[in-house]
Amino acid sequence: MSSADVAARVFRQLEPEDIRVLATIEVDLSRHRFVPEPDIIRLSGLAEKEVKYRLERLSGFGLLYRWIGPYVGYALNMAGYDCLALNALVKAGILESLGKPLGVGKESDVYDALTQSGERVAVKFHRLGRISFRQTRRLRGYLFDRRHASWLYQSRLAAEREMEALKLVYPCGVSVPKPIGHNRHVVVMGIIEGDCLFRITELPSPEEILDEILENVRRAYIGAGVIHGDLSEFNVIINPDWHILIIDWPQYVRVSHPNAEMLLKRDLSNILKFFRRKYGLIRELEETLNYIKRP
Repeated sequence: MSSADVAARVFRQLEPEDIRVLATIEVDLSRHRFVPEPDIIRLSGLAEKEVKYRLERLSGFGLLYRWIGPYVGYALNMAGYDCLALNALVKAGILESLGKPLGVGKESDVYDALTQSGERVAVKFHRLGRISFRQTRRLRGYLFDRRHASWLYQSRLAAEREMEALKLVYPCGVSVPKPIGHNRHVVVMGIIEGDCLFRITELPSPEEILDEILENVRRAYIGAGVIHGDLSEFNVIINPDWHILIIDWPQYVRVSHPNAEMLLKRDLSNILKFFRRKYGLIRELEETLNYIKRP
């Protein structure tokens, strides 16, 4: 069972005092690896007996790590962090219910969900702690100067950046999920239907699909001044109507970024190599680059 499944299962059982204790631990994790029990009592404003009851209850729900050493301390696990994000999104009037998983990857879980207005949406939980800290920093340039960033903070930052990117490119007509809202490490976006490009056995018209991908890369570049930064066959979705959706934008950069040219070339090279290898379509990288950049 994933941490989001755990959070969804227990969320409706949580009481305001439970949320207060989780939020208190979250805040004090900036100073402690495990927050001492006396600190939780002092910062939460709850009585000692109440806090002890809540800590026992939350541990039983599977939302906390408990550590016993020179002192007794607590830390949020991913399910506990999920509950805080879900609580904020429900209180903000964005989410109503969480449904089945749409996809589980190395760095995220995506779930089907409903908004309070009945709209079907996708809820993405960023999970950067699933790969090593060194690997995460190597792959994600925006973490380069944050050597001591916790897994929770890294996941939160990835969600913030993804929402920033979607808000920049969506109004420019780039085929991406509609940005709806986010909190902590969770992004709520338009529903994602279809399958990843690399999983599709055969495309009915691969050249048209390639042209559509390149046109969307161009719209992001010209219209929004944005480069995906991690584009490949693994984050292009093919919809049931054979149109595309480009997902996974936390590593986006602006066209003014020092490495913008290199990242754009890498994005294009990844896509062109895939279509050359699988469908025999040959496009020259430099010609494609000129097309993307041409006003």
